[in-house]
Amino acid sequence: MAEAEANVNAAKAKEPKAPKTAKKSWFKGLKAEFAKIIWPDKETLFKESAVVVIVSVVLGVLIALADMVIRAGIGVII
Repeated sequence: MAEAEANVNAAKAKEPKAPKTAKKSWFKGLKAEFAKIIWPDKETLFKESAVVVIVSVVLGVLIALADMVIRAGIGVII
């Protein structure tokens, strides 16, 4: 009987930490990860943003052209 009680007590000791402590450690980890981030400088951010905008416009134009060609092709068929 004493062994069973000891096993139960040992199992309780291995239970996860209280939610409050778990939240604290999660926020600690989050803060540590944010400290590892290397933020780009203004010039790099501007250049990369410009590239994204230009590529988006070019792809939009290409898709519009493909759409017009497909519509014209379907119009000829029908």
